[in-house]
Amino acid sequence: MNILNADLHSHSVISDGTLQPEALAARAKANGVELWALTDHDEIDGQKRALDAAMHVGLPYLTGTEISVTFAGLTVHIVGLGFDANSPVLQAGLESTRSGRDLRAREMGDGLAKVGIKGAYEGALRYVSNPSLISRTHFARFLVDNGVCSDTHEVFRKFLVEGRPGFVPHRWAALGDAVHWITAAGGMAVIAHPGRYKFTANEEYALFTEFIAHGGRGVEVITGSHNSADFVRYTETALEFGLMASRGSDFHSPAESRIDLGALPVLPGKLTPVWEALADRIAYPSQ
Repeated sequence: MNILNADLHSHSVISDGTLQPEALAARAKANGVELWALTDHDEIDGQKRALDAAMHVGLPYLTGTEISVTFAGLTVHIVGLGFDANSPVLQAGLESTRSGRDLRAREMGDGLAKVGIKGAYEGALRYVSNPSLISRTHFARFLVDNGVCSDTHEVFRKFLVEGRPGFVPHRWAALGDAVHWITAAGGMAVIAHPGRYKFTANEEYALFTEFIAHGGRGVEVITGSHNSADFVRYTETALEFGLMASRGSDFHSPAESRIDLGALPVLPGKLTPVWEALADRIAYPSQ
């Protein structure tokens, strides 16, 4: 089962991707993906569209979302997979997480205005299909399209990370709350792209330990922002903590993403894939 071309981390225009859920499903199918999940940030409004589109193109599907949490002063992402999208617990939790994004975005716009970049908040809104999910990515696209930077990676380096004029910290959900919302809806909680977080060894150990204590069961080992050393490191981490392994491109856009849907290496054979435990949650196209 490890060789299954599963892509369980991707984003649509419902959050900060550039493609509609239907276009993502078609792209995943065309690229050889055999199991797909749409995991928009703090939102599940696109789940029915993603499911319908996946069934239409003959692609097995798992429900998904990516929840922002604050841990040890940093933002960490927890992917939820295989949940009931109608769960009132999950819906209420995600609503509470989304509620602080607009104020943060306005403060980001104020910070950019102080260094001569006017109208960034209003400009970023033009890239948002769901205003309650405005994010740094939307600001980055505005700045690139207006010639301030050459690409979104340059925007983040110069303006949107800690110590730069457009950076505004935000207090997201607690780790335990996010895991609870997912598990209460019958899903599995997975630590997303752990190689991205700038934790000390002790902080990372604390993250994994607390995550498991709250009922978390998986970690992304093969993902778009991991390099080959990360693949090895988090394979060993998964084994050390007894976690199942996930795989996902974190695809946002054909122009911006490091790797396309379905283009990741396979999971190492000694790991247990998350989809084995979620087999009864996978929606299959009718024959």
